[in-house]
Amino acid sequence: MHTVRIETDRLIITVFDEDMAESTYMNSIDEDNRHFMPDEVFETKEAALEKILHLISCYGSNNAPLVYPILLKSGQHIGHVEAVPIDQGWEIGFHVWKYYTRKGYATEAVKAFLPLIMEQLELDKIFGICLADNAASRRVLEKCGFLLEFDGMGHHHGQTQHICRYKRIAL
Repeated sequence: MHTVRIETDRLIITVFDEDMAESTYMNSIDEDNRHFMPDEVFETKEAALEKILHLISCYGSNNAPLVYPILLKSGQHIGHVEAVPIDQGWEIGFHVWKYYTRKGYATEAVKAFLPLIMEQLELDKIFGICLADNAASRRVLEKCGFLLEFDGMGHHHGQTQHICRYKRIAL
């Protein structure tokens, strides 16, 4: 069984389990998630569970999305961090649910996740792609050592939109 457990001062990054379906569903419908990550909105708890089961089946793969929940040390599920294959290589993704934003959790999670996932996937670089108007994600990427390499129209979540693509080289 594939296991991941990264601990920071405030967070735990680990693998999904079926018990996270309710929190995944509830948090997927927040307005930020609907705007910035429309492909990660689940209309029912059962749809969230189906996605979780798929994500669990991807663990250990080096060519499928690798998505891990972010938990507070108390066990409260507050978001996720992921590595997803894209045409240029791999993209890091992350989302902290609206109630928990502006507390540094996304930056803390990305900083902790990057070394593990880059080593696991043997990456010398990883990308971060977000909508140009997503100032919070842009700040997180910049705080985590990503450099802006593209600002313009591009493909994002199935649509042509104004995006920013960042790149981070392995240290």
